[in-house]
Amino acid sequence: MTTGSVLDILIYVFDHYMLVETPEVPRREHLARDLERAGFARAKVERALDWLTELAFHQEPAAAAQPARANGVRVFTDGELMRLSTECRGLLLTLERAQVLNAQQREVVIERMLALDADEPDTEQLKWVVLMVLSSQPGCELAVERLGGLMQEVSGHAPH
Repeated sequence: MTTGSVLDILIYVFDHYMLVETPEVPRREHLARDLERAGFARAKVERALDWLTELAFHQEPAAAAQPARANGVRVFTDGELMRLSTECRGLLLTLERAQVLNAQQREVVIERMLALDADEPDTEQLKWVVLMVLSSQPGCELAVERLGGLMQEVSGHAPH
């Protein structure tokens, strides 16, 4: 049996339930049972489902329509600085400047990243969280497209 991390479970749910044309996400108890049958540990499944539930409460349709403010500065708390690497913070800034994320979405992403309880959150985890946050909000299709294009640009310029 594989226990998987909370993020592994979230990615599994995203791949198996959210990427279909008309996603039919089962009720929590059925989803938990499906995930346990897939080999994930019950405690991690519950944490992942709690994570998804909290994400659902952060949906603000009006926030998706607001552009990022170019003149604002986000100051990270000491706890955020300890948990989010310079690379993660830089990627957040890049995504906001590219108008993939607005200020409200950035805050949800930061909160959801910290809720993963990963030892050392990295930019790959951040990209998944951004994708999940944007996918959970109606009207963010353009932002998801921009994210994909931006990630291809970044990986295309990576040193070999």
